[in-house]
Amino acid sequence: MAHQGSTGCVVLFTGLSGAGKSTLAQGLHSRLCESGYRVEILDGDAVRRELNKGLGFSLEDRTENIRRISFVARLLAKHGVIVLIPVIAPYRSLREEMRAASPSFFEVFVNAPLNVCEQRDVKGLYARARAGDLRNFTGIDDPYEAPERPDIECRTDLHSIETCVENLVAKLEQHLESRRVSEHA
Repeated sequence: MAHQGSTGCVVLFTGLSGAGKSTLAQGLHSRLCESGYRVEILDGDAVRRELNKGLGFSLEDRTENIRRISFVARLLAKHGVIVLIPVIAPYRSLREEMRAASPSFFEVFVNAPLNVCEQRDVKGLYARARAGDLRNFTGIDDPYEAPERPDIECRTDLHSIETCVENLVAKLEQHLESRRVSEHA
């Protein structure tokens, strides 16, 4: 069934580097596209290479990075697109700002312990951060503030990607349906 007239939504995947945010976003993207939804991914790494080129990892630059991504996501969602944003977004206050600014916002806490994320690190970022070569790295010398009330939590150290995607599809479709009902009430 096509969902061309569906309500757009901003879906934030937050968690440590290596937790599985991009993998889950890709899985959800495939499933939603198969169901006829209009979906885009604003991947944190890709956005940093293009839209946010030149921003570093200071608190100010991280904040500006997330604000720009949030702005683009809201524009797309306003036009009926489900926007998947896999980014670390380490600060609660910034995630709450995103939620407040988005008419339809869905927060996914992609949770895996730090040691699991370090084992999964194919880019070697954690090793570089521990060696002091990479400053302000979330989870090492910069904090990650876990969400207090995410819309869903995906424990990628305990559940398969397939199971997490199934749970995400079910919860997100409930969220979208409740938004459609409230818009037509």
